[in-house]
Amino acid sequence: MPLILPPQRPSPAFPVLAQATPMPDTLAGGVIAIGNFDGVHRGHQYVIEQTVGLARRLGRKALVLTFEPHPRAFFQPDRPLFRLADGPTKIRLLAALGLDAVAIAGFDKAFAALSAEDFVTQVLVGWLKAAHVVIGQDFHYGAARAGNAQSLIEAGIVHGFDVTRMTALCDGEATVSSTAIRDALMSGRIEDANALLGHAWFISTEVIHGDKRGRTLGYPTANLRLDPNSQLAHGIYAVKLGLDGIWHDAVASFGRRPTFDNGAPLLEVHVFDFSGDLYGREVDVAFAGYIREELKFDGLDALIAQMDEDSGKARAILARR
Repeated sequence: MPLILPPQRPSPAFPVLAQATPMPDTLAGGVIAIGNFDGVHRGHQYVIEQTVGLARRLGRKALVLTFEPHPRAFFQPDRPLFRLADGPTKIRLLAALGLDAVAIAGFDKAFAALSAEDFVTQVLVGWLKAAHVVIGQDFHYGAARAGNAQSLIEAGIVHGFDVTRMTALCDGEATVSSTAIRDALMSGRIEDANALLGHAWFISTEVIHGDKRGRTLGYPTANLRLDPNSQLAHGIYAVKLGLDGIWHDAVASFGRRPTFDNGAPLLEVHVFDFSGDLYGREVDVAFAGYIREELKFDGLDALIAQMDEDSGKARAILARR
């Protein structure tokens, strides 16, 4: 399948509303989809597409209410959470779907303690001034997940908003879910992850200084740190590196570099046919395919020969995308 590259970053004028931000009159009375939207995958895109369509038919604005940090990170801080998209990346993906604004509720102790009734009166009615709410099939809200779809429908009757409950999107017999995408990335099944996402999985971060060993091997690299909780499979990948809106073919290694130091995980990207200083630059890296697992080599000649082979495979994968 063709590689669908990430959208451009949203305009600074795109409204991102923190919970302390009053709802502008121009956005009040909107149609609001609620969810974590980690990865903004095809299932999320379907919900948002329906939300935007409904808002346009009703002559209202389309918004998303999402949460930062991810609720699971709040409730289980000691359990690593492999997020598919950090906060800024999630906003970038959402902003490309035709929404008029994104509202972000800070998921902290006070927010988690809100009763179901208070969530409705303080958040949906008091802050967002919702006219219509769109939820997933397993939606719960309020402390101890006390509220559900039926109670929200009943609350809407009292407070004057409508509720649409969406069913999950399936790909064949499998439900499109963030969990399934994480599982694919953890096992190196990049094509499967991208198919469920509906776009290439990517990361955005700053290029950092490394030990510059790649230069001596004939493969200079841009070095990037992934989130410490990332569980992306270690190995060699065909990728594209985005810089200033231009995408470059590349090959990347993610792992601990067992031939040299077995250190902390690092993403090292060699950009084909490129010269220039990337240090300190913010770049995107979109993953197109998995080539092989990370290996330890007995000497530099064997390593370079393997890098030559990996580069050829990466070019072939990217040519098909």
